[in-house]
Amino acid sequence: MRIDAHVRIGVQREAELSPELLLARMDEFDIDCALIAPAEGQIAYYNREGNDAVIAASARSGGRLLAYAVATPWSGRAAVTELRRAQDGGARALCVDSALQGFDLLDGTIEPLLAVAAEAGWPVYVRTGTPPGHLPLPTATLARRHPELSFVMGRSGATDFWADAGPALRSAENLYGDTSYAPWDTLLSGLAADPEIGAKRLLFATDQPYATVAGEVARIADWPLSDDDRAAVFGGTLLSLLGEARVPSSAPERL
Repeated sequence: MRIDAHVRIGVQREAELSPELLLARMDEFDIDCALIAPAEGQIAYYNREGNDAVIAASARSGGRLLAYAVATPWSGRAAVTELRRAQDGGARALCVDSALQGFDLLDGTIEPLLAVAAEAGWPVYVRTGTPPGHLPLPTATLARRHPELSFVMGRSGATDFWADAGPALRSAENLYGDTSYAPWDTLLSGLAADPEIGAKRLLFATDQPYATVAGEVARIADWPLSDDDRAAVFGGTLLSLLGEARVPSSAPERL
């Protein structure tokens, strides 16, 4: 099974992606499921509108699109209420972008949102790569504070902070890297060969609409891995984080 760990639908500042086009691309490249987040403005501010958009797209997709829930922590109790509303609507994970939402990962602002994620059994996607505070190592510190949660290090620090991806993953066992943008012959192979990390701590992600599906799929297909490790990267590990009941069981197995 191939599961894309992160896609943003809707109109972004410099790109856009409709659910219909996303599904067509998934068909073309044999991607069974994708976790979808709202557009940038909806992550930053228009949370209800964004959650409604991804939940509606998920409902129309026959289970192939799984919704991330978003809420700006600056809205306090309302953020908690909005995440619970999204959970009731079928959201399957929490998406955090502290650069867009304007807070420090380690200042406590996010704690109420993480409490909701823990109650819901959601993995937490944290987009990294934007200095000064939205980086792999602070994300690892956050993960160590919350061993009850699984965290996905979105973009794995791409691109200027790739060097921090390894130390971050080694320091927090509940932290997972995503493969978007990362060259397999340098960064990914090094992480996979590290005895404290391994390929099973890396998740396939296209990060559409910013990256290309063809390039991101080819990255994993071309990477010299065992069949078991490739299956884990392409979706097996993420499937375990989501819980098997949360994704369609009828999708064909692929490597």
